[in-house]
Amino acid sequence: MAVPPTSETPLLEMRGISKSFGATRAVSDVSLTVYASETLALMGENGAGKSTLMKILSGAYTPDAGGEILLAGRALSTGNPIASRASGIAVIYQELSLAPNLTVAQNIFLGIEPRRFGVTDNRSMLERSKPILQQLGATFAPADRVSKLSLGERQIVEIARALAADARIIVMDEPTTSLTSRETERLFEVIAALKQRGIAVIYISHRMEEIYRLADRVSVLRDGKYVGTLTRADLSAERLISMMVGRDLTSFYKKVHDHSRRGDLALSVKNLGDGARVIDCSFDAFKGEVLGIAGLVGSGRTELARMIFGADAKSSGSVEIEGRKVQVKSPREALDVGIAYLTEDRKGLGLFLDMSIEQNINISVIAHDARRGGILNSIRSGARAEAAVSDFSIRTKSTAVNVGSLSGGNQQKALIARILAGNPRIVFLDEPTRGVDVGAKSEIYRIIDELAATGVAVIVISSDLPEIIGISDRVLVMREGRIVGEVVPNVSDEIPQEAIMALSTGSSKAA
Repeated sequence: MAVPPTSETPLLEMRGISKSFGATRAVSDVSLTVYASETLALMGENGAGKSTLMKILSGAYTPDAGGEILLAGRALSTGNPIASRASGIAVIYQELSLAPNLTVAQNIFLGIEPRRFGVTDNRSMLERSKPILQQLGATFAPADRVSKLSLGERQIVEIARALAADARIIVMDEPTTSLTSRETERLFEVIAALKQRGIAVIYISHRMEEIYRLADRVSVLRDGKYVGTLTRADLSAERLISMMVGRDLTSFYKKVHDHSRRGDLALSVKNLGDGARVIDCSFDAFKGEVLGIAGLVGSGRTELARMIFGADAKSSGSVEIEGRKVQVKSPREALDVGIAYLTEDRKGLGLFLDMSIEQNINISVIAHDARRGGILNSIRSGARAEAAVSDFSIRTKSTAVNVGSLSGGNQQKALIARILAGNPRIVFLDEPTRGVDVGAKSEIYRIIDELAATGVAVIVISSDLPEIIGISDRVLVMREGRIVGEVVPNVSDEIPQEAIMALSTGSSKAA
């Protein structure tokens, strides 16, 4: 759609919004305008203030004095989530906020339950949930427990909750992170339908291809401040990146395939499986290479990595490290033989958010720092943390800061620093740049390449095809629990994306 004329009344105006947490100014004098029937993309590096601004809009945070929020020309009460939701504002956060013990329908209508004779009408919830889930192409039922759903399916429930609330403005914070390509396409169709009904969508994403496809305008924040807004006609990767990071990035990361760097066999997996999620998987990984594992969500990529790491039990197959068969039945045993694993769920399964950066980085090797009598050698652990902050460019004032206060990209780098503290020989990185801004992505790509250059076998699992192509020396493709093929660089020294997609979707049997 065309950008509305300036005389048209905006659906939403945020004027002079600021927010401080103690001495830290997270958002400073930010103004934002959103029109009905448009998709406004909100971009910026992690820590730029996007989530804080949206929490102010949702009522979760009370802004500092001096700013105001207007909805259809009327002042909106701030610091009141119930009032914001009643006014038609729905926010789908990147970290899902579902109640896993409740059903899908109960989650969709949580807080707005239909009642009959003063009692919650469960039958009505089930019936009203059905058309919403059908619109989103969901394959699960309203009566299913959320605890039984995958991450991608839970994201769909969050979107359904917003639709059920008759929202006038829907904020989507990295909504496709856990979705399959099919689910993502369905989401894009839903967004188009929402705009036809006059609903405004504020879309937060680090994925450039999504911004190009969806955005009518793009507003950029940097260091808590408003930088500017681009129309669709003005969009370019170079301009957006320059606005976000405050410096020019002349090109995206592009892998230089140095085939001479590949060393001896590091890991050999033979006929590994559990008979359900992972079936008869075999592959080799070599020292000095980055091996990518691609496939649609639910293809078994994460389950395969967790099985090798000892986090999940196997029913068949074997694992060899440098030609020697090993029995790995727990993550502790995996670490002992030189295998490290970066989880895709850094907040739920990776970091201890209420502990310091230093504690998080050192927790896997804490026994190495113990003095006689079991006393922690704080000098050694402190030096390791300081070195990690420098080596991985973690932005923080002190290693004593709680890791939960860091931006997503810096949290991810702290987690990578932890798994590398034990000097592993084989490293699995599961969605290493999920929810990470473009600047932090570039730094993580550098870390991956430098790690492989030291002779470590690096195995990367990613749902981002340009990423997996850009950082891998070769790519294994999984579908329905099996490794269905391998894709290697072509004559142009590029890994063909079409071959990966063909194998992922089952439209081809060979790379």
